[in-house]
Amino acid sequence: MNEKKIKRISKFLSLILRHNPDKINLELDENGWANVDELLSKSSKGNTRFSMETLEEVVETNDKKRFAFNGDKTKIRANQGHSIKTIDLELEVIEPPTFLYHGTVGKFMQSIRGKGLQKMSRQHVHLSNDLETATKVGSRRGHPIILSVRSKDMYDAGHAFYQSENGVWLTDEVPPEFIDFKE
Repeated sequence: MNEKKIKRISKFLSLILRHNPDKINLELDENGWANVDELLSKSSKGNTRFSMETLEEVVETNDKKRFAFNGDKTKIRANQGHSIKTIDLELEVIEPPTFLYHGTVGKFMQSIRGKGLQKMSRQHVHLSNDLETATKVGSRRGHPIILSVRSKDMYDAGHAFYQSENGVWLTDEVPPEFIDFKE
């Protein structure tokens, strides 16, 4: 399928499933699941039309694995990144590795040094297992700065960590004392 179309549909799904289901009057349940038939129908009434086959391709080929189907593919949801505060992804607390990474850019460093990493409009702060992923994330907004987070120390101090279905590590905040600021 046309890569441009796949990217456009992926962005549309991110908007609808993570931030604004009301845009097409789509209902998400308390765990963020949407009925696939309803999604296809309501999307086609707007400017974004796609088939079940295209939706499956978007879910399967998304490089960040942002979306997931339930077992029988009757429901779909975003794996993380919601700004909708009422969504419960049913994540369980899990012990993180010793270090996790966060990609950012220079304009945010003063705030991060003072307040740490904040979830802002999302439900969680997103962290990566590896430097490569953190670098990609930071590169979206300019020259990346990669911060190393002492996640195991945070966990031992009582901070909860979760891992989304697509491997992204999530936590409520990262206080500055757990961040290595070497640039």
